[in-house]
Amino acid sequence: MLSTMSWPDAEVDIDEALVRSLLVDQHPDLAMLELAPLGYGWDNALWRLGDTLVVRLPRRALAAPILVHEQTWLPLLAPRLPLPVPVPVRIGQPTDGYPWRWSIVPWLVGDPADRSPVRRPEDAAGRLGRFLRALQTAGPPDAPHNPYRGVPLGDRSEIFEDRMAALAGEIDVASTRLTWDRAVAVDPWSAPPVWLHGDLHPANILLSRGTVAAVIDFGDLCTGDPATDLAAGWMLLPARAMTAFHAGYGGIDDALDVRARGWAVLFALMLLGIGLEGRPSYEAVGRRTLAGCTLPVQDTRTETR
Repeated sequence: MLSTMSWPDAEVDIDEALVRSLLVDQHPDLAMLELAPLGYGWDNALWRLGDTLVVRLPRRALAAPILVHEQTWLPLLAPRLPLPVPVPVRIGQPTDGYPWRWSIVPWLVGDPADRSPVRRPEDAAGRLGRFLRALQTAGPPDAPHNPYRGVPLGDRSEIFEDRMAALAGEIDVASTRLTWDRAVAVDPWSAPPVWLHGDLHPANILLSRGTVAAVIDFGDLCTGDPATDLAAGWMLLPARAMTAFHAGYGGIDDALDVRARGWAVLFALMLLGIGLEGRPSYEAVGRRTLAGCTLPVQDTRTETR
């Protein structure tokens, strides 16, 4: 039987009554605005608040600290970024009825890229590359550490092997294995760790007018190997746009490019597993990424882009 990745259950029932009560108690000037559910992600529940705001609340304990990372660091990073990001405009505190900090963030215009096509790939590639170049500066010693993102790729071998075994009937095992093995074999990142979004797959990239318009969900914000985020190019863009992506970033050396492909393979397997649990847009991203970034087994002498 296929073993996939199940969406985690919520540990708190976040309904309209709870959200409204939190607003009334802590942000009464916003409490009369219309509330509408937007759904939930892996970690957070989202509610539209009026025309210009979103309430973002952790739905499980593991998500609570990473929301605090967003609240602490994103306001410091945002001024230098060339795309809009959801810097919190209000912060909520725990109460007897809700145990964690929460945020009110701006509503950013655009559609998630896992559900909307990139119609201007060269433009999107340049925008995403420039965004990552601006973000990926050296982080301070007290920047968040994430044991799953920005680390040496070999540290993620266990989850790779698990996903490979679970999805062997869904993927090209040989090309996926070749791409991963090459990525693990190249020199790891040896420069100071740089700031990373940490979870830059298409569902966290908004598109408008066919190109990249904003980046959301910085819950996995951390520092480490830039290849983790550069994998987003392979997940979002057609292979023919990767040259423009590299140019927008300002140049990517061979080792960094190979590691980025490795991270793209890992993320693709994870998204495919989630997608097969009932998230078809994630399944599509996973399959498209593997088709675009994996190396052809019949020619192991070159690494085509």
